[in-house]
Amino acid sequence: MKIKTLRRNAVAGAMALLGLMTAGTAQATNGYFANGYGGGSKGMAGSGVAVPTGVLGLAQNPAMGMKVGNQAGFCLTLFAPDRGFDVSGAGGLAPGSYDSRNDLFAIPCGGVNFKLNDRSAVGLFMFGNGGMNTEYSNNVFVPGFGVAGTTPLGVNLEQLFIAVNYTYQVNDQLSIGAAPVFAVQRFSATGLENFSGFSMDPASLTNNGDDWSTGGGFNLGLLYEPNAAWSFGLAYRSKMQMSKFDKYAGLFAEQGDFDIPAVATIGAAYTPPSAPQWTISTEYQRIFYSDVASISNSGAVISTPFGADNGPGFGWGDMDVIRLAAIYRYSDKLTLRGGVSYSSKFIKNDEALLNILAPATPQWHISVGASYKINERWGMTASFTHVPDAEVTGTNPSLAPTQPVTLRMNQNEFALGMTYRW
Repeated sequence: MKIKTLRRNAVAGAMALLGLMTAGTAQATNGYFANGYGGGSKGMAGSGVAVPTGVLGLAQNPAMGMKVGNQAGFCLTLFAPDRGFDVSGAGGLAPGSYDSRNDLFAIPCGGVNFKLNDRSAVGLFMFGNGGMNTEYSNNVFVPGFGVAGTTPLGVNLEQLFIAVNYTYQVNDQLSIGAAPVFAVQRFSATGLENFSGFSMDPASLTNNGDDWSTGGGFNLGLLYEPNAAWSFGLAYRSKMQMSKFDKYAGLFAEQGDFDIPAVATIGAAYTPPSAPQWTISTEYQRIFYSDVASISNSGAVISTPFGADNGPGFGWGDMDVIRLAAIYRYSDKLTLRGGVSYSSKFIKNDEALLNILAPATPQWHISVGASYKINERWGMTASFTHVPDAEVTGTNPSLAPTQPVTLRMNQNEFALGMTYRW
């Protein structure tokens, strides 16, 4: 017990020291994965596997180290999500409109990259996933549904990744990259007492404060540039094997297991020889949510208890993301960016009820951005992303068969960053 406590305290201290406790609280999201890392990528709706976007872009393709060069970067994102749900009709839920609190988050990020020689580079950087954060002032589950739930109702998931990146340029056309990734998660849940009768471990279901999970995986990347016009990128981040959330072993499937899904991305960029100031980029990405039971197990029909190997989850399927972006180099100092991305629907209608805790409904991201070169060493980057309102409506066959639940969310995000080159 003392060893476990020391480990958790050490992790908490490291997180606080890094100043990144909110790194995974919330960002413009595909499910709960961030849609891009750093202002350069965010200005292109998350694109960056086939074009360099700065130090944080190494999180998307670790083969970009030689393109990034000797550079340090710091960024701050202001994220404003509007999320909630509506319940109508009679049944076990209290009808009404529910809005989550905490609608503005300040999220820092940063890293550094060094060229070791003409063929290789090494980088160190930190980034976060989009996270899940909800906090409802009222509890939708009325006493007639079970035990009266406390307030607030909601969950908070934060994920921080620390990567040491290595890039090797095989020849003038091909670069490869790899990065071991260390991951830290923090989770808490409140107001879920109504589900005590459905849990294999009611004492480890809700209101147990923060719990910590650590683990890791790896990130691989490839960049191929056959000529001056075309570049192709390929990246794969492995599934992150994480320690269990012991305090919530009665909530998550497999006794508190909450691994982080793998993600694969392929993309291409084209710079017309007749108009070299322009670059057009397109990407396809797949997020493998179905590989993690606590995320993908269905919560529509509760036939096994929460916390069991086949216990209820959020019912998320794999997600496909398509991006189209453009870069316009207006001058030697000013670069403009823009992009749009679309993600497939991955929550079925009958999974809506449990997803009030994580209403990850957004599908479209629309972004603009710019970089300005202040002098030979300093530069700044800014981006703005708008995520239009999206909804999922359905009834839950086990818990609310006659009451439609509508999940809704929209997002706005502004990112500002500074870079230093040498």
